[in-house]
Amino acid sequence: MLNGILVPLITPFDDAGAVALSALERLAHQVLDDGAAGLVALGTTGEPGSLDPGERQAVVDVAARVSRERGTTLLVGAGMTPPGGAIALSLVPPFVRPGEEGVVAHFAAGAGPRVIYHVPYRTGQDLSTATIRRLAAIPGVLGIKYATGAVDATTVNLLADPPPGFALLGGDDALISPMLALGADGGILASAHVATSSFVELFETWRAGDVKAARTLGARLAEVSSALFAEPNPTVIKAVLHAQGRIPTAAVRLPLLPAGPLTSADAYRLVNR
Repeated sequence: MLNGILVPLITPFDDAGAVALSALERLAHQVLDDGAAGLVALGTTGEPGSLDPGERQAVVDVAARVSRERGTTLLVGAGMTPPGGAIALSLVPPFVRPGEEGVVAHFAAGAGPRVIYHVPYRTGQDLSTATIRRLAAIPGVLGIKYATGAVDATTVNLLADPPPGFALLGGDDALISPMLALGADGGILASAHVATSSFVELFETWRAGDVKAARTLGARLAEVSSALFAEPNPTVIKAVLHAQGRIPTAAVRLPLLPAGPLTSADAYRLVNR
Protein backbone atom coordinates (compact mmCIF):
# COMPACT_ATOMS: atom_id res chain seq x y z
CA MET A 1 0.00 0.00 0.00
CA LEU A 2 2.84 2.40 0.82
CA ASN A 3 5.00 2.59 -2.27
CA GLY A 4 5.49 4.85 -5.24
CA ILE A 5 5.35 8.63 -5.31
CA LEU A 6 3.05 10.41 -2.85
CA VAL A 7 2.42 14.15 -3.17
CA PRO A 8 2.25 16.31 -0.01
CA LEU A 9 -0.37 18.81 -1.13
CA ILE A 10 0.13 22.56 -0.96
CA THR A 11 -2.77 24.62 0.39
CA PRO A 12 -3.81 27.08 -2.34
CA PHE A 13 -5.26 30.48 -1.44
CA ASP A 14 -7.58 32.67 -3.47
CA ASP A 15 -7.38 36.41 -4.16
CA ALA A 16 -9.08 37.15 -0.84
CA GLY A 17 -6.61 35.00 1.09
CA ALA A 18 -9.06 32.18 1.81
CA VAL A 19 -8.28 28.52 1.22
CA ALA A 20 -9.17 27.70 -2.39
CA LEU A 21 -10.77 24.31 -1.80
CA SER A 22 -11.90 23.79 -5.39
CA ALA A 23 -8.34 24.40 -6.63
CA LEU A 24 -7.05 21.96 -4.02
CA GLU A 25 -9.47 19.31 -5.25
CA ARG A 26 -8.46 19.84 -8.88
CA LEU A 27 -4.79 19.68 -7.98
CA ALA A 28 -5.28 16.44 -6.05
CA HIS A 29 -7.00 14.84 -9.03
CA GLN A 30 -4.32 16.13 -11.41
CA VAL A 31 -1.39 14.58 -9.54
CA LEU A 32 -3.27 11.27 -9.28
CA ASP A 33 -4.08 11.43 -13.00
CA ASP A 34 -0.34 11.80 -13.60
CA GLY A 35 0.46 8.63 -11.68
CA ALA A 36 0.93 9.60 -8.03
CA ALA A 37 0.28 6.67 -5.71
CA GLY A 38 -1.27 8.78 -2.98
CA LEU A 39 -1.70 12.12 -1.25
CA VAL A 40 -0.56 13.78 1.95
CA ALA A 41 -2.76 16.41 3.57
CA LEU A 42 -1.30 18.96 6.00
CA GLY A 43 2.33 18.03 5.65
CA THR A 44 4.84 20.85 6.01
CA THR A 45 4.20 21.74 2.36
CA GLY A 46 0.55 22.45 3.23
CA GLU A 47 1.42 25.29 5.66
CA PRO A 48 -0.69 23.73 8.45
CA GLY A 49 0.62 26.11 11.11
CA SER A 50 -0.92 29.06 9.27
CA LEU A 51 -4.37 27.44 8.97
CA ASP A 52 -7.09 27.71 11.57
CA PRO A 53 -8.79 24.51 12.83
CA GLY A 54 -11.70 24.87 10.41
CA GLU A 55 -9.38 25.34 7.44
CA ARG A 56 -7.30 22.32 8.44
CA GLN A 57 -10.42 20.17 8.68
CA ALA A 58 -11.68 21.42 5.30
CA VAL A 59 -8.34 20.51 3.67
CA VAL A 60 -8.49 17.01 5.16
CA ASP A 61 -12.09 16.60 4.02
CA VAL A 62 -11.19 17.47 0.42
CA ALA A 63 -8.18 15.17 0.36
CA ALA A 64 -10.18 12.34 1.93
CA ARG A 65 -12.98 12.72 -0.61
CA VAL A 66 -10.55 12.60 -3.53
CA SER A 67 -8.72 9.62 -2.04
CA ARG A 68 -11.97 7.71 -1.57
CA GLU A 69 -13.09 8.46 -5.11
CA ARG A 70 -9.75 7.38 -6.56
CA GLY A 71 -9.03 4.48 -4.19
CA THR A 72 -5.60 5.84 -3.24
CA THR A 73 -3.56 6.16 -0.07
CA LEU A 74 -4.00 9.24 2.13
CA LEU A 75 -1.64 10.40 4.88
CA VAL A 76 -2.71 13.18 7.25
CA GLY A 77 -0.29 15.35 9.22
CA ALA A 78 -0.44 18.23 11.71
CA GLY A 79 -1.74 15.98 14.48
CA MET A 80 -5.16 15.75 12.84
CA THR A 81 -7.20 12.60 13.33
CA PRO A 82 -7.11 10.70 10.02
CA PRO A 83 -10.52 9.86 8.56
CA GLY A 84 -11.42 6.23 8.07
CA GLY A 85 -8.93 4.41 5.88
CA ALA A 86 -6.29 7.16 6.12
CA ILE A 87 -2.93 7.02 7.87
CA ALA A 88 -1.40 9.52 10.29
CA LEU A 89 1.88 11.17 9.32
CA SER A 90 3.44 11.56 12.76
CA LEU A 91 6.46 13.79 13.30
CA VAL A 92 9.29 12.67 15.55
CA PRO A 93 8.72 14.92 18.63
CA PRO A 94 10.30 18.24 17.67
CA PHE A 95 12.32 20.73 19.68
CA VAL A 96 12.30 18.81 22.99
CA ARG A 97 14.91 16.29 21.72
CA PRO A 98 13.63 13.44 23.91
CA GLY A 99 16.43 11.02 23.01
CA GLU A 100 16.02 7.83 21.06
CA GLU A 101 14.44 5.96 23.99
CA GLY A 102 11.92 8.75 24.34
CA VAL A 103 11.07 8.61 20.64
CA VAL A 104 10.45 4.85 20.85
CA ALA A 105 8.29 5.28 23.96
CA HIS A 106 6.34 8.10 22.30
CA PHE A 107 5.38 6.02 19.28
CA ALA A 108 4.80 2.87 21.34
CA ALA A 109 2.19 4.81 23.34
CA GLY A 110 0.26 5.74 20.20
CA ALA A 111 -2.37 3.82 18.32
CA GLY A 112 -3.70 3.45 14.80
CA PRO A 113 -1.84 3.27 11.49
CA ARG A 114 1.06 5.72 11.37
CA VAL A 115 3.97 6.72 9.19
CA ILE A 116 6.79 8.35 11.13
CA TYR A 117 8.19 11.59 9.75
CA HIS A 118 11.92 11.69 10.49
CA VAL A 119 13.41 15.07 9.59
CA PRO A 120 16.22 15.80 12.08
CA TYR A 121 17.18 19.19 10.69
CA ARG A 122 13.69 20.35 11.76
CA THR A 123 13.18 18.27 14.91
CA GLY A 124 16.70 18.30 16.34
CA GLN A 125 16.46 14.56 17.01
CA ASP A 126 18.56 12.04 15.12
CA LEU A 127 17.73 8.33 14.96
CA SER A 128 20.11 5.41 14.56
CA THR A 129 19.47 2.41 12.35
CA ALA A 130 18.83 0.29 15.45
CA THR A 131 16.20 2.75 16.73
CA ILE A 132 14.43 2.87 13.37
CA ARG A 133 14.27 -0.92 13.43
CA ARG A 134 12.71 -0.78 16.91
CA LEU A 135 10.15 1.74 15.66
CA ALA A 136 9.35 -0.53 12.71
CA ALA A 137 8.42 -3.31 15.16
CA ILE A 138 5.77 -1.20 16.93
CA PRO A 139 2.21 -2.27 15.98
CA GLY A 140 0.58 0.26 13.68
CA VAL A 141 3.85 1.85 12.52
CA LEU A 142 3.73 1.21 8.78
CA GLY A 143 6.72 3.13 7.53
CA ILE A 144 8.88 6.22 7.71
CA LYS A 145 9.28 9.40 5.71
CA TYR A 146 13.05 9.54 5.77
CA ALA A 147 14.35 13.09 5.31
CA THR A 148 17.75 13.28 6.94
CA GLY A 149 19.28 15.47 4.23
CA ALA A 150 21.88 12.88 3.26
CA VAL A 151 22.42 9.39 1.98
CA ASP A 152 24.76 8.22 4.74
CA ALA A 153 25.82 5.05 6.53
CA THR A 154 22.52 4.85 8.41
CA THR A 155 20.60 5.05 5.13
CA VAL A 156 22.73 2.38 3.49
CA ASN A 157 22.52 0.02 6.49
CA LEU A 158 18.77 0.43 6.77
CA LEU A 159 18.08 -0.18 3.08
CA ALA A 160 20.52 -3.08 2.89
CA ASP A 161 18.25 -5.05 5.23
CA PRO A 162 14.89 -3.25 5.48
CA PRO A 163 12.45 -4.29 8.21
CA PRO A 164 9.77 -6.56 6.71
CA GLY A 165 6.47 -4.86 6.01
CA PHE A 166 7.92 -1.44 6.78
CA ALA A 167 7.87 1.20 4.03
CA LEU A 168 10.86 3.48 3.68
CA LEU A 169 9.84 6.59 1.74
CA GLY A 170 12.41 9.19 0.74
CA GLY A 171 11.56 12.70 1.87
CA ASP A 172 14.43 14.75 0.43
CA ASP A 173 13.40 15.55 -3.12
CA ALA A 174 16.86 16.09 -4.58
CA LEU A 175 18.07 12.77 -3.13
CA ILE A 176 15.19 10.57 -4.21
CA SER A 177 17.07 8.95 -7.12
CA PRO A 178 19.91 7.50 -4.99
CA MET A 179 17.36 6.49 -2.36
CA LEU A 180 15.40 4.54 -4.97
CA ALA A 181 18.62 3.06 -6.30
CA LEU A 182 19.32 1.69 -2.81
CA GLY A 183 15.84 0.18 -2.59
CA ALA A 184 13.53 2.79 -1.04
CA ASP A 185 9.85 1.99 -1.50
CA GLY A 186 9.06 5.42 -2.95
CA GLY A 187 8.97 9.01 -1.83
CA ILE A 188 6.85 11.80 -0.39
CA LEU A 189 7.95 14.62 -2.66
CA ALA A 190 6.70 18.19 -2.84
CA SER A 191 8.49 18.60 -6.20
CA ALA A 192 6.14 16.02 -7.65
CA HIS A 193 3.40 18.67 -7.73
CA VAL A 194 4.89 20.14 -10.87
CA ALA A 195 6.53 17.11 -12.48
CA THR A 196 4.41 14.24 -11.23
CA SER A 197 4.72 11.96 -14.22
CA SER A 198 8.50 12.41 -14.35
CA PHE A 199 8.94 11.41 -10.71
CA VAL A 200 6.64 8.44 -11.26
CA GLU A 201 8.73 7.50 -14.29
CA LEU A 202 11.88 7.72 -12.15
CA PHE A 203 10.37 5.35 -9.58
CA GLU A 204 9.29 2.89 -12.24
CA THR A 205 12.62 3.08 -14.10
CA TRP A 206 14.62 2.19 -10.99
CA ARG A 207 12.17 -0.64 -10.25
CA ALA A 208 12.65 -1.94 -13.79
CA GLY A 209 16.43 -1.93 -13.32
CA ASP A 210 17.20 0.46 -16.18
CA VAL A 211 20.13 2.06 -14.38
CA LYS A 212 21.37 4.30 -17.20
CA ALA A 213 17.95 5.84 -17.88
CA ALA A 214 17.22 6.23 -14.15
CA ARG A 215 20.52 8.01 -13.52
CA THR A 216 19.91 10.44 -16.36
CA LEU A 217 16.35 11.22 -15.31
CA GLY A 218 17.31 11.37 -11.64
CA ALA A 219 20.00 13.97 -12.32
CA ARG A 220 17.54 16.16 -14.22
CA LEU A 221 14.90 15.92 -11.50
CA ALA A 222 17.46 16.68 -8.79
CA GLU A 223 18.16 19.95 -10.58
CA VAL A 224 14.43 20.68 -10.73
CA SER A 225 14.02 19.93 -7.03
CA SER A 226 16.97 22.14 -6.09
CA ALA A 227 15.36 25.02 -7.98
CA LEU A 228 11.98 24.40 -6.34
CA PHE A 229 13.62 24.48 -2.89
CA ALA A 230 15.84 27.50 -3.57
CA GLU A 231 13.54 29.47 -1.25
CA PRO A 232 11.49 28.14 1.68
CA ASN A 233 9.02 25.43 0.70
CA PRO A 234 6.37 25.71 -0.75
CA THR A 235 6.89 29.25 -2.03
CA VAL A 236 8.58 28.38 -5.33
CA ILE A 237 6.30 25.41 -5.95
CA LYS A 238 3.29 27.67 -5.53
CA ALA A 239 4.79 30.21 -7.92
CA VAL A 240 5.27 27.54 -10.58
CA LEU A 241 1.79 26.07 -10.06
CA HIS A 242 0.30 29.54 -10.42
CA ALA A 243 2.33 30.21 -13.59
CA GLN A 244 0.97 26.94 -14.95
CA GLY A 245 -2.58 28.16 -14.23
CA ARG A 246 -3.28 25.37 -11.75
CA ILE A 247 -3.90 27.47 -8.62
CA PRO A 248 -5.49 30.94 -8.39
CA THR A 249 -2.57 32.70 -6.67
CA ALA A 250 0.98 32.01 -5.53
CA ALA A 251 0.13 33.40 -2.09
CA VAL A 252 1.58 31.98 1.12
CA ARG A 253 0.90 33.00 4.70
CA LEU A 254 3.30 34.45 7.23
CA PRO A 255 5.90 33.66 8.37
CA LEU A 256 6.53 32.66 4.74
CA LEU A 257 6.97 35.31 2.06
CA PRO A 258 6.33 34.78 -1.66
CA ALA A 259 9.22 33.51 -3.75
CA GLY A 260 11.19 36.07 -5.69
CA PRO A 261 10.53 36.49 -9.43
CA LEU A 262 14.00 35.35 -10.55
CA THR A 263 13.90 32.19 -8.44
CA SER A 264 10.39 31.43 -9.64
CA ALA A 265 11.29 32.01 -13.29
CA ASP A 266 14.34 29.76 -13.04
CA ALA A 267 12.29 26.94 -11.51
CA TYR A 268 9.54 27.36 -14.12
CA ARG A 269 12.13 27.14 -16.90
CA LEU A 270 13.64 23.93 -15.52
CA VAL A 271 10.25 22.31 -14.98
CA ASN A 272 9.11 23.07 -18.51
CA ARG A 273 12.31 22.51 -20.53
